[in-house]
Amino acid sequence: MADLGSSKGNDVAKSLGDNVVFVPVDVTSEADVKTALETAKSKFGRLDLSVNCAGTAVAFKTYNFNKNLPHKLEDFQRVIMVNTVGTFNVIRLSAGLMGENEPNQDGQRGVIVNTASVAAFDGQIGQAAYSASKAAVAGMTLPIARDLSPHGIRICTIAPGLFDTPMLQALPDKVRTFLAKSIPFPQRLGHPDEYAQLVQAIYENPLMNGETIRIDGALRMQP
Repeated sequence: MADLGSSKGNDVAKSLGDNVVFVPVDVTSEADVKTALETAKSKFGRLDLSVNCAGTAVAFKTYNFNKNLPHKLEDFQRVIMVNTVGTFNVIRLSAGLMGENEPNQDGQRGVIVNTASVAAFDGQIGQAAYSASKAAVAGMTLPIARDLSPHGIRICTIAPGLFDTPMLQALPDKVRTFLAKSIPFPQRLGHPDEYAQLVQAIYENPLMNGETIRIDGALRMQP
């Protein structure tokens, strides 16, 4: 399990038992990701599944005409670096380690799962950077699947809707209730376990490859 060193990752890893190891990682750092992969190999002997969940966001309009200010380029670049470049960094290095595995009866050596967002398709006002970063993750899924297929590595992307993550838990109850009511069915925020359930399904189903899957209760974000 990897996250920034400032996160609660170490405490979470300890709470999950001996089969979990925490490694502090900035996904935009080649050295950090390599360290995490080396730790996985030394602890578990191999890498079968890599799940990309790192992400960040900003909320700014392309141009604020009231304040006569354009969207800060450095903010746009930071979101792209973490969400898109960071995801690709983990993919390219994970694939190398998975390629060392002996293939199973289908010829599979490993599986990679990325996280996009419904914002890749239904981007809202102020989400230019976030939507672009997540659309890029969705967009590179098929070509990477084609790159890695000869080597028995599958890749899929999950595009979650509104989930009960720490980011949404920080919002006032009134806002959380409003957001939940915008979802056709079920009218509630998604549970992290439901995301994990889809990751498991992708891993276990050998025909899942090169696809981006929405998990959103039929939500279509309004502007």
